[in-house]
Amino acid sequence: MQQENFLINWSFPELEKPERSKRWYVWAILIGLLLLVFAVVSQNFLFGLIIILVAIILFAYHHKEIENVEFAILDDGIIVGEKFFRFSEIKNFWIIYEPPYVKNLYFEFKSSIKPRLTIPLNDINPVKVREILLEFLEEDISKETEPLSESIGKRLKL
Repeated sequence: MQQENFLINWSFPELEKPERSKRWYVWAILIGLLLLVFAVVSQNFLFGLIIILVAIILFAYHHKEIENVEFAILDDGIIVGEKFFRFSEIKNFWIIYEPPYVKNLYFEFKSSIKPRLTIPLNDINPVKVREILLEFLEEDISKETEPLSESIGKRLKL
């Protein structure tokens, strides 16, 4: 990425791997096997297939090499890795900054097809990021806590 027209930029790990104990894996395997037995007994083979696919995804996720993603705010949009999003595509943004637990920047898109975009702030000054973004986007000040899906994912170490 050329840095000539960046208003601010930083990098962050593409995934956050939670610390999982052997106990977590034992419980995960036990629950997965119980759900698989339930699927077979109830003859719900689609549910069984979903359980197997979730197990494969968790296994692959555990063994994935984590790469850094470059993020930048420009005067016409944002760059996340290799993708560019124009401000005209983005509905709003908000920042949840409760160190050390949550330090994230969120973007909501106008298109309901695109999911919410979460950008870890790491050690970046959230006030500076907010000031820059307010020039181009509306801030959703009604969002005061981390989204429930992310909070549950962290607690379950998924």
